[in-house]
Amino acid sequence: MQRLYDFFRRHPTGVDSFWALLLFGLSGIWLVQAPNGTAQFAVAAVTVVGLCMVVALRRRWPEYTLLAAVVCGLLQVAGNVDIHPADFALLVIIYTAAADGKRWASRLALVCGLLAPTINKLRWPGSAATGWQSVVAVVFVTVPFVLAWVLGDSVRTRRAYWAQLQERADRLEKEREAQARMAVAAERARIARELHDVVAHNVSVMVVQADGAAYVLDGSPEQAKQALETISGTGRQALAEMRRLLGVLRTEESSEGGEYVPQPDVEQINDLVEQVRTAGMPVDFRVEGSPRPLPSGVELTAYRIVQEALTNTRKHGGPDVGASVRLTFFDDGLGLLVEDDGRGAQHELYEEGGADGMGHGLIGMRERVGMVGGTLDAGPRPGGGFRISALLPLKAGR
Repeated sequence: MQRLYDFFRRHPTGVDSFWALLLFGLSGIWLVQAPNGTAQFAVAAVTVVGLCMVVALRRRWPEYTLLAAVVCGLLQVAGNVDIHPADFALLVIIYTAAADGKRWASRLALVCGLLAPTINKLRWPGSAATGWQSVVAVVFVTVPFVLAWVLGDSVRTRRAYWAQLQERADRLEKEREAQARMAVAAERARIARELHDVVAHNVSVMVVQADGAAYVLDGSPEQAKQALETISGTGRQALAEMRRLLGVLRTEESSEGGEYVPQPDVEQINDLVEQVRTAGMPVDFRVEGSPRPLPSGVELTAYRIVQEALTNTRKHGGPDVGASVRLTFFDDGLGLLVEDDGRGAQHELYEEGGADGMGHGLIGMRERVGMVGGTLDAGPRPGGGFRISALLPLKAGR
C-alpha cells in the first residue's frame, strides 16, 4: 500500500486523468440519453469535455482550470443545459483552488461555490415550491460547496504549518552546527593558549638553566661554554617559534598578553576535589598504580577533564548527588574514570550539553583528549547517573 501511495504521489496528473475519464464515461451516458436538440447537445458536449479536462489538469494549473470551470458553468447556464454528472468537477476544482491555488483563486472559488446553487435555482426553478422551501433547497445545495472550500483551505493551512516547522528545524540544525563549530574553535583556542603556556614555561626554564650554566662554567673548556650558549640560543628560538605558531590558533581575546605560568597538573586534582567537597558535594577520590611524572599536556588534559566532569555533576546532577574520581597509572598511560549518581531533572542534558547545555562540554573534552592522542567514552550509567572514561597515552599517537 505504501508503494501504491508513493506511486500516486509521484504521478498526480495520471491519477486525476483516470478520474476524469471515469467522469467522462458517466457524463457520456447522460449525454446520449438526454433528449436535447442539436444546438443544446453541442453546448452540453462542450461543457462535459471542458469540466472533465478541469479534473484532469486541476493540480497542474489550478488557477487556469478554475477559470475554465467558471466559463463552462456560465456556458451551461446560457445554453440551458441541465445539471449533469460532469458538474461534480465544480466541487473538485473549488477544493483544489482553495488548497493549491493562489489567494485570489481561492477567494474566487469560494464566491463561485456560494453563487452556483442560487444561479441554478433561478435558472431552473423546477416544480412549484414556496419561498422558504426554495431557500432551504439552496442552502442545502450550498453546503457541499462550502465544505469543499473549507477542506481545501484547511489543507493549505496544514501544508504551510508543516513547511514552517521544516524550515525552523532546518534553521535550528544549521545554527546548532554553527554553534558546535564555534565551540570547537573556541576550545581549540583555549587549549592552544594553555599548551602555549606549558611549553613557554618549560622552555623558559631551559633558557634560564642554560644561561646560568654559561655564567658558572667560565672556568671550563671553551667548547663546553659554546655548547651551553648554543642551548640557550636554541631555546630562545624555539620559544619564539612556538609563540608564533600557536598564536595563529588563538583568537584576539585569547592572544592578549599575560605571564606564562605553569598550568594545573595531576597532583592538583586532589586540591580540586577538596574544593568540590567544600562546596557540599561528596567526592570519592582514589589513585591506583604508581604515580610518576607525566608529560605536561597529559597532566593538563587530565585536570581539565576532571574539572569539567565535576562541574557538570554539580550543575545537572540534582540534589544529593555524589561523585567518584579514579586515576589509574598504567605503564603506557593514565586512565581516568569520573562517575556520579545524579538523578536531577536536567541531568539527562549532561550527555549532550556538558556544562553549558549545548553540547560544548563533551566537545571540549574530546578535543583535549584528541590533542594528546587519547580516547574518551562518555554516557549514562546503568541505573542512573553519568560516567566519563578516558585513556591518555604517555606518547601522542593517532
